[in-house]
Amino acid sequence: MIHTCKLLASVALAGCLVSTAVAQDKEGWPNTLTIGTGSQGGAYFAYGSGFATMIGQELGLNASVEITGGPGQNVTLVETGDHNMGFVTMGPAYDAWVGKGEVMPDVEHKSIRALFPMYQTPLQAAVLTGSGIDSFDDMEGKRIGVGPASGTSAAYWPRYFNNAGMNVSISSAGASDTAGQLKDGLIDAFVYAAGIPTGAYTQLAVENDVKFISMTEEERNKFLAAEPAMSAFTIPANTYEDQPEDVETVSLWNFAIAGESMPESLAYEITKLAMENNDRMLQVHQAAVETLPEHIDKNTFMPFHPGAVRWFEENGFTIPDELK
Repeated sequence: MIHTCKLLASVALAGCLVSTAVAQDKEGWPNTLTIGTGSQGGAYFAYGSGFATMIGQELGLNASVEITGGPGQNVTLVETGDHNMGFVTMGPAYDAWVGKGEVMPDVEHKSIRALFPMYQTPLQAAVLTGSGIDSFDDMEGKRIGVGPASGTSAAYWPRYFNNAGMNVSISSAGASDTAGQLKDGLIDAFVYAAGIPTGAYTQLAVENDVKFISMTEEERNKFLAAEPAMSAFTIPANTYEDQPEDVETVSLWNFAIAGESMPESLAYEITKLAMENNDRMLQVHQAAVETLPEHIDKNTFMPFHPGAVRWFEENGFTIPDELK
């Protein structure tokens, strides 16, 4: 670089200034970036793995994903600083925000900051054809696998069954393991919560004759009345093999979060990468069809990271004062 500056002083000086600016922008950045996702076979893990690759390619930062129990664990790992980033559904995130989280109960998680909206997580349910289960009522007294213990599924499916007045036997395991348990007859139904298509269901439906269970209008409305953070959701027909019709259910929104100590410049670049490259995000996971900036309004309680605020406001989106 010194030799170049002697030969081409003016050009090299400009190059030196650009290099200095980049170095200043990365001041305080960690050497590695850890993203809390979920179990293998779930949407979080696939989405996070692809996004970590994008971060490495575009930001020159070594990013990796951690297999976790899902949102309930991710929000605490970000709060404590063990992870730089995490993916959360807004229900468990709010519970942790107000000190009702599963991993650290009675501790308000006030250091978490929103980066960008991801997609909706619908509740999903599958059984093997021939199981005799054609509806949720048929699951009374059955063995139900709900995914990882601290995931969205494990938080909300038991609430669904309790709200419906049903007595079921609940077990927890990773998404792929739960699918395997259904295949082996160890459980009667595999209920889960993840962006669509969910890898564990996709593989299950390819390898087995599977039936996806739809909520009736009455069942859905009753659950929505009990869980106002949720919204009605339709899983389109043919999302999975053996699913010729729409499946009616409910969903929660997901957001990427970081700790408040993340450098503003890093939060800005991560948000920019996700919000300005939807075509590449879709290559990571089809659920990214909803990874769009206009969905920032789906966060109503968690402050946005200042770096994220800067990107959204530069691009014409308004962040409420109470969320800055």
